[in-house]
Amino acid sequence: MATCTHLDQIKVEVPEEFAGCEECLRTGDTWVHLRVCRTCGKVGCCDSSPNRHASKHAAAESHPIITSLEPGEDWSWCFEDEVGFVVEPG
Repeated sequence: MATCTHLDQIKVEVPEEFAGCEECLRTGDTWVHLRVCRTCGKVGCCDSSPNRHASKHAAAESHPIITSLEPGEDWSWCFEDEVGFVVEPG
């Protein structure tokens, strides 16, 4: 079973409030789903969105882990290890 080897890079909690994809809000674009970077807290749009800001941020900043901000979803994804998982609160 694959595991994420970057859990030590989780520095921020999942925000309870957010306006939307930070980049899309600046440019007036739309998004499909939202993700949060667990290293710095930047909110970006998913890979189904036209701009794929969450993935672009992860690649540009070498921040490997995102977590879904969609209601009812609690999964995270590590881009470097290519593995999904759930981060236990606490």
